[in-house]
Amino acid sequence: MTDTGKAGPQKTDVKVSLIGGHRLTGETLHERTLTASLIGGADVDLTDIDIPDGAELRITKLSLIGGVSLKVRADVRVEVHGIRLGGVKDDGPSRPGGPTVRIDAWGLLGGVSVTRD
Repeated sequence: MTDTGKAGPQKTDVKVSLIGGHRLTGETLHERTLTASLIGGADVDLTDIDIPDGAELRITKLSLIGGVSLKVRADVRVEVHGIRLGGVKDDGPSRPGGPTVRIDAWGLLGGVSVTRD
């Protein structure tokens, strides 16, 4: 995760495609990321970055068809919001505190799958 070091507005990364998904890794992401596609999912790997305790990384996924596959460390809390058919698969920590990744997934088909490393 790229740290801007500023208390002001956070930088938002935007990834757009008509057909085809996005592969995102931690070292190229900022505090907020928006990925949009007509057909295609998002494959997000955040195992190689250190998210500070109390920090929140937000990823917004907009697509007609396509879900989110998220890979995080075992201590990262994941919150999933939005509307989609496909549900959420996550059995990770749910206690407050620690780093948080928030997924806002909006779409018709496609779920959110969280894998812990």
